[in-house]
Amino acid sequence: MPKLKSTFNATLLSQNLHFVKKVYPGLPRHQLSVLRDLTLSLHLSLSRSELLWIEGRWYVSHSGLLRIAHRRRCLGIHTVIDERLTEPTSNRWVFKATVYKSGSKSFDSYGDADPSNVSPLVHGAEMRVAETRAVNRALRKAYGIGICSVEEIGSFAEPSQSSRASKKLPPQPVNGNYGGPKVRDRLCQIIRQHQLDPTLVKSYATDFCGTKTLREATREQVENFVVHLADWAEKDRNALLCQLNSYVLTKEGAA
Repeated sequence: MPKLKSTFNATLLSQNLHFVKKVYPGLPRHQLSVLRDLTLSLHLSLSRSELLWIEGRWYVSHSGLLRIAHRRRCLGIHTVIDERLTEPTSNRWVFKATVYKSGSKSFDSYGDADPSNVSPLVHGAEMRVAETRAVNRALRKAYGIGICSVEEIGSFAEPSQSSRASKKLPPQPVNGNYGGPKVRDRLCQIIRQHQLDPTLVKSYATDFCGTKTLREATREQVENFVVHLADWAEKDRNALLCQLNSYVLTKEGAA
């Protein structure tokens, strides 16, 4: 069995490296090492769109997360509409998803969607997007998936040319690495600038990184979260507040 697993890993890795060089010829060399680690840890395929490379970052797809759940013998997934935060008349939906693992363990998470935080291509399907986001976040939390799912970034995956040209990125070091204290400083700056609740931001960061506590997250995961938070706060603070407020419910349920 170990030999069979090793052969499968080697074959999948070879397929992913061949695919990425053909489809993404300009991929930075160091990202090939990242792809290798993701392939060997998650066992997902690029050709099946289970892993995706979008604007300089790796993402996992909904189908990829379901494959991981199936492989790790997920016992079930339950979703329910959060009626307290949902506003059907304005197409704003909030879902709670629960993933059940073996050993009676369950993991909860929330997902929201409205016309302002989804791609124009899926306008009218906000209810389905919110449910998918909730499921993806619960799956990432349950199975410790450190990269964000593509469905969670919504309209950010396909920004218009005008938005790309006008978008102002937060100040970054020349080498692109925020580094230890600078990550915390940047995060505090975002919280102050957009008047966010630090406790809810911390809960969201833990969920985003797919870890039980923020201390368990890697530096790269935290850096990705800071960039993601800054982007969302700049583009649609109201949608971000909706996401953060979902963690109020999580804390209330745990109390």
